[in-house]
Amino acid sequence: MKTAVFYGIEDLRIEECPLPEVSENKILIKIEACALCTWEQRVYTGVKKVDYPFIGGHEIAAEIVALGNKIDPTKWQIGDKVLFGTNLACGDCDFCKSGEEQNCIDFNHSKHLEGLPHKGMGGLSEYMLVEPKHLFHYFGVTPEEAALTEPLSCVVHSCETANIQYGDLVVVIGCGIMGLLHVALAVKSGARVLACDLNPERLELAKKIGAHYIVDSSKEDLLAKVKEISHNLGANVVFDTTPIHSVAEESVELVSNTGKVILYSSFYPDEPVSFSPDKLHKGGYSIAGTANSNSRDFVRASRMISERVIDMRPFISEIIPFEEVVAGFESAIKGDKYRVVIKF
Repeated sequence: MKTAVFYGIEDLRIEECPLPEVSENKILIKIEACALCTWEQRVYTGVKKVDYPFIGGHEIAAEIVALGNKIDPTKWQIGDKVLFGTNLACGDCDFCKSGEEQNCIDFNHSKHLEGLPHKGMGGLSEYMLVEPKHLFHYFGVTPEEAALTEPLSCVVHSCETANIQYGDLVVVIGCGIMGLLHVALAVKSGARVLACDLNPERLELAKKIGAHYIVDSSKEDLLAKVKEISHNLGANVVFDTTPIHSVAEESVELVSNTGKVILYSSFYPDEPVSFSPDKLHKGGYSIAGTANSNSRDFVRASRMISERVIDMRPFISEIIPFEEVVAGFESAIKGDKYRVVIKF
């Protein structure tokens, strides 16, 4: 089989390796689509450091092609369409055992998976040998759509952390794919949603998927708009989906008393930001971070995509064949795409 291996910054090579042999408690899946997450894009550009050689790819849709002899055939069958996820958590720490895998203390992107020649998440390979506990069924949509289950599951977790209530004013800053998925879920939750970005095309898509208000912050004052809509109360929930430190600080100015600020994005470099501790003390609002997802989030995301409760098609910017995976990364890192998906 073939796999795409990182050997250095912007050094990604397709190489041959043996097809994994099916062990008794595992399932062999054939990868059909793998989306290129920002995480792998940062590996490609060298912003994210890994030990080379490294196999990336964790937004995965696949088909079962072989079962170990101890796999329950009433649950899994050859030909099933499946998603692979939640395998980066250790499964043994207190957080994992309490169902909070997203906050695992040993979250590991560099495991050496059985059947693969190098460490890494493995999705940029033609086949993977996996445990059934990390598989989730999907149906009714293309593999390219299904591959976006993992990012949607992370947004499910973010929105649950925010505890959006009917009628809340929710502000989403940043309308890349993750910001727009926050918009979509907040609208489904019965909130009034304001989407903010600098890109008119992205704001137009935010409007199409249900945002009640859009703000181009290069032309309009976001704080003034939030005050106008909320009658000076502020937003009940603010999602900052950008990696910009000044935006994190601004988010705190937008939130209402007892509201929530959710810092969703990773920040590179990791530098301190300032906010008023007295405002936090007197206003009773909270600031929370959220990253990754757990099995519960993954199940619900897969259901929403399978039923097209959330339509992922607008977020697929390009579909590129596996043989052109380097071109796929070059396209993805330009920053003008939602998701580039590699098709096998």
